Amino acid sequence: MVDLQVQRKRDAALMHSAIALGQASGPRLIEREFIHRNVRKPRVYPKVKTGLEVFLRSRIDAVNHLRIGLLCNQASVNSQLQSAVDLFADKFGQRLTAIFTPQHGFWGEEQANMIETQHSVHRRLGIPVYSLYSETRQPTPEMLDRIDCLVVDLQDVGTRVYTFIWTLLAAMQACEQAGKLVVVLDRPNPLGGAVCEGPMLAAGFESFVGNSHIPLRHGLTIAELAELFHRRHTPKLALVKIAMEGWERSLMFDRTGLPWVWPSPNMQRLETAVLYPGQVLLEGTNLSEGRGTTLPFEVTGAPYIKAEEWCEELSRYELPGVRVRPIRFRPVFDKWKNQSCGGLQIHIVDPEQVRSVAVTLAMLQTARELSPNEFEWLPPPYEYETEKLPIDILAGTPSLREAVDLKILGNRQEVDRMTELNITEWKELSCASWLY
Repeated sequence: MVDLQVQRKRDAALMHSAIALGQASGPRLIEREFIHRNVRKPRVYPKVKTGLEVFLRSRIDAVNHLRIGLLCNQASVNSQLQSAVDLFADKFGQRLTAIFTPQHGFWGEEQANMIETQHSVHRRLGIPVYSLYSETRQPTPEMLDRIDCLVVDLQDVGTRVYTFIWTLLAAMQACEQAGKLVVVLDRPNPLGGAVCEGPMLAAGFESFVGNSHIPLRHGLTIAELAELFHRRHTPKLALVKIAMEGWERSLMFDRTGLPWVWPSPNMQRLETAVLYPGQVLLEGTNLSEGRGTTLPFEVTGAPYIKAEEWCEELSRYELPGVRVRPIRFRPVFDKWKNQSCGGLQIHIVDPEQVRSVAVTLAMLQTARELSPNEFEWLPPPYEYETEKLPIDILAGTPSLREAVDLKILGNRQEVDRMTELNITEWKELSCASWLY
């Protein structure tokens, strides 16, 4: 990189030469170029400090003399990629008495949808590792007998159906009943906090992929969700929230300066998280959502899909922030295993403009219209729900499925109407829980 002083000397020399040569317009042109080069410098945001780092630096007094349980997984790291488990063991020693893990297990080894993880023992520390995605999804009284305080450090992805936030709620409810303190260490919402997308969860459609009245893309951090849950569901709980430093609502994850560590096996790329709020709806259909490929939630299709025709139909929606490209792929597991699928890849060209729920609604409507005899809504069970259709508990309402079946979402205006449903109401409800 050229030193700034050297660059300034070069610019001055160029301007002097232009004057000496009698080029009347030369100095002004060169001066404008110099100014333009300076004003176009990208804004540099301060590096965000997670709740984990803030807590260990200045807030450990919140758990003085208490036995600690840590709800975390392998994505619970600091900015130097050191594990929260190791940091807590070093800081608190034998006061770290239990580890709790969400869906997919501590290491994110297990795939989704009722593939459970068993309890174990931490090899080095010799303390129990309790799975909260096993025969129970809530800490039992016996588990909580080992601790006085549950510290939660989980990387959420900003989408209602991501089960980590419902593990948080279940843990808060259990701790309220047992009289245990809960400390939530905040982390960035990778999608930022400025944009929300519906639909909202409707009454009667609660499940382990949605257990409170929030939209698909909720725009809250995990500590803000904890505050919302506290107000709605656990008013007697002793709750402490450790906020981040340097985060603001406009920041998507790639602007935080933090490393992305995948929180679940199909969330290995930040681009995946950007598309996930909409693409997760494909789990309720017989379209592959890309599981069994190297780009889950970024590619989709099925053997019956005509890729070029599908992309052509999608073009009429003029979806912002993305481009779609026809492809063929062959999943190695999950839907359409080992079968050649026609489909598309979603390329993100402007993450801040992406409205992933709108993208997926357009995909569902066009796939349904182009392949009316092959496209299907999958039957239950899904995430321990045995009666309602998976698409309805994923969407949080039957209205999305009904709109696709009635061919209502045939243009961008109708898609926007569905995704913007109740968002004004949500912002009014949620702002009381904002920490930033």
